[in-house]
Amino acid sequence: MRPRTRPHRLRSAAVALASALFVTAAVTAPATAGATPSPTAAAAPDYCGGRCTDILPPGENGNATLAEILLNRMFGSRPAHTDDQLGPYAALASGYPGLTEAGLRSFFNDASFGVPADQVASTASPRPDVTIVRDKATGVPHITGTTRYGTEFGAGYAAAQDRLWVMDLFRHVGRGELSGFAGGAAANRQLEQSFWQAAPYTEAELQQQIDALAARGGRATQALADANAYLDGINRYVTEAYNGRTFPGEYDLTGHIDPITNAGSIAPFKLTDLVALASVVGALFGSGGGGELASAQVRSAAEARYGKDAGDAVWRSLREADDPEAVRTLHDGQSFPYATVPDAPQGQALPDPGSVVPERMIYDATGSANTATTKANGVLPGNLLTAKHGMSNALLVSGAHTDDGHPVAVFGPQTGYFAPQLLMLEELQGPGISARGAAFAGLSFYVQLGRGQDYAWSATSAGQDITDTYAVPLCTTDGSPVTTAANSYLWHGSCVPFDRLERKDTWSPTTADSTPAGSYTLVMYRSAYGLVTARGTVGGAPVAFTSLRSTYRHEADSIIGFQELNDPGAVHDAPSFQQAAQDINYTFNWFYADSRDIAYYNSGSNPVRAPGVDPGLPVLAQPAYEWADFDPATNTARYTPPAEHPHSVNQDYYVSWNNKQADGYTAAGFGNGSVHRANLLDDRVKALLQGGGKASRVSLTQAMESAALADLRAEDVLPDLIRVLRSAPVTDPAAATALQQLEAWLADGAQRKETSPGSHGYADATAIRVLDAWWPLLADGVMRPGLGDQLFTALTGALQINESPSGGQTGASAGGPVSANESIPHKGSAFQYGWWSYLDKDLRSVLGDPVAGPLARPFCGGGDLTACRNVLLTTLSQAAARTPAQVYPGDADCAAGDQWCADTVIQRPLGGVTDDRTTWQNRPTYQQVVQFSAHR
Repeated sequence: MRPRTRPHRLRSAAVALASALFVTAAVTAPATAGATPSPTAAAAPDYCGGRCTDILPPGENGNATLAEILLNRMFGSRPAHTDDQLGPYAALASGYPGLTEAGLRSFFNDASFGVPADQVASTASPRPDVTIVRDKATGVPHITGTTRYGTEFGAGYAAAQDRLWVMDLFRHVGRGELSGFAGGAAANRQLEQSFWQAAPYTEAELQQQIDALAARGGRATQALADANAYLDGINRYVTEAYNGRTFPGEYDLTGHIDPITNAGSIAPFKLTDLVALASVVGALFGSGGGGELASAQVRSAAEARYGKDAGDAVWRSLREADDPEAVRTLHDGQSFPYATVPDAPQGQALPDPGSVVPERMIYDATGSANTATTKANGVLPGNLLTAKHGMSNALLVSGAHTDDGHPVAVFGPQTGYFAPQLLMLEELQGPGISARGAAFAGLSFYVQLGRGQDYAWSATSAGQDITDTYAVPLCTTDGSPVTTAANSYLWHGSCVPFDRLERKDTWSPTTADSTPAGSYTLVMYRSAYGLVTARGTVGGAPVAFTSLRSTYRHEADSIIGFQELNDPGAVHDAPSFQQAAQDINYTFNWFYADSRDIAYYNSGSNPVRAPGVDPGLPVLAQPAYEWADFDPATNTARYTPPAEHPHSVNQDYYVSWNNKQADGYTAAGFGNGSVHRANLLDDRVKALLQGGGKASRVSLTQAMESAALADLRAEDVLPDLIRVLRSAPVTDPAAATALQQLEAWLADGAQRKETSPGSHGYADATAIRVLDAWWPLLADGVMRPGLGDQLFTALTGALQINESPSGGQTGASAGGPVSANESIPHKGSAFQYGWWSYLDKDLRSVLGDPVAGPLARPFCGGGDLTACRNVLLTTLSQAAARTPAQVYPGDADCAAGDQWCADTVIQRPLGGVTDDRTTWQNRPTYQQVVQFSAHR
């Protein structure tokens, strides 16, 4: 175990300073002493030959005592290994052009199995059958057990050492009870409300998922034994840390433990906590669909604008459900039809215009529960779930196209930036387990993304449609008139009451969160057709709109697939990897590489829908339109078989950045068209392989990082804009100057990169500012005249206009809400959601270029080139006149007008220890670079 000095006398002195120094809440936790080390087990076979590397900023250590938190606030000091991976991660932005094979280790960790003797920082054995070795370089725990129980016990013990506070936060988030645990800050309340809306459960229902697993036997029985051993390890550490007064300082600051007397407690962890944690991960990264009401509102507005037939055509073209120009992960012509848009849809339930009202969730509010804003910031972003998530990327090249004949992969999840990170690194070696990589805090009894003995795997969020919206007829049981307020509904001809799920939350002010006392009750109504999200009318009849997700009540089921991925006896080649991925019900794109093959599989519980149902619109809640073999008691149905999921082995290369998987595999939402950020990867890998070129670990990493700094709008839409503008001489001096600056930036590579490392200023800064200011003006000027205000606003509800690195420049919304995703600053991930394809297709049509899957009508200048050019000139001149302070208005972290700072990535503190800002990159949070040289 790594040595940690924690003088107890500092705890009392720290209390007097806490109120003044600690403004927001909660960070991380410590390590404790262990038992006598166990005998060292034999080193696990490692076939990577030193060519497996990884990185996970800011650092492995996510725990800090109260004293350490206060020292960070006073002097900027940080516990060991808190931020030592942040510098190498950030430095790749400037270092990638000159990258060499030897230089990879300057930007990534050695991800080989084991720790060389001269690199051992500490060794501990919390019980005789497990050893936890931490390395000097990063402090990552390398856990080796002589028994399976010991291995998993060690995994839990190490997880609590590194992420106890985060684990505790998220078991409360998953139950919709964060405010009572961490404070009543507005963001805490917003977050718990969103999770309660997505996955409300009683404690008995969490236990039902465990009981269902236990009944399956086999691997499920082993998984539950593993989870129980893991919990034993967590709880052993909790006991030791409490008795030794070395627990995370957040427990002091949030009032759970008295920093002077040590009165208080840390609740033991239990199996239902793991289900709650799994529900958080599934809701954040592994779901898809559910946007049917927004889609219906776009369609209704389009019909109101253009008439039924023409309006439907416009809606279909804007939806881009199966756009022929969309970049695909499977590009060899493979087709996997799913959620296909029918020619003659059946069972549609379009809401009457203006009738939809979101379901009330908050009842009996008292005190500060009635205030929408608070001084305290909260421990997590309030819109962590409600903001759209475009997560993760992957680049893989088959051995036929690499430097030494072995496949190369550069891949990882884009899970946001937090301090400490939501993920943690670990190595697990024991009977039936051999893996190193990343796992979500509190679920790290298996590595979820990483490497085995002779293979590596990763995932990107797939988001295919596994969530449908039903229009459920309301009714009354006493014969009274039916209104939208009714709390009973029709199920197969009977009027039955909704289930009412409640969560009572109560909070009081603490040192960490000064929000005054308050309370409320969160209520969700549940039907056989899912959770009630809104009410309205369809054809004048009152209905509840419900959300039915195939993985609801089944968040724990994926444990089997993750177990297999960690088992060298289960995964030994591409087909066995695909079999393991089939046992994961979350919607992910899974990628695999070993020394011989690369492979892909799209996972998820894809329900088989009734013939003629359009999954992109609300559906009538009638037996004819239910999922095949639907059983509401268990929320199960018939699912599409593995052969119908997109899959492949040894395509020349794979890229994924949350894009379309394959021909016929219908996109769940809007925005999968001709311009997508996955084009940035696809174009670069194609260029690497052009003319028989060979990829290497270095060149594939360079391709990834080049895309990570690229401005998608500049690379793929700006050329269209320039062609329109240059179709005649540009005589306005301001517009001409701005155009020349944009052209120069495009010629320089259209990247957002510093002039030199640490300069804190962009090359081509003026051109970047002009495009940032221009984009929302463009979208408005090009699209609004044709769409009209109503359709324009409805479309922004289905797909935001912009997703800039700074989170700003969102554009007008005609009174409608701005997407939560647009308003998140400093999050790194950018250019996933926006109107890039709409402008690209429309401008190419105006220019007379061939367009596959064009928009149903012209928009820019009504299709006239001269008129379109005038729109672009006018909006360009407006954009060029915007000052830096207008484009980048500043926030709590950055001064107004500071362009570089506005874009920077900030590790969002989950507590008191903070990290430095880093220059913008659009890349995975955890990332592997691997090339195996041999195989078992």
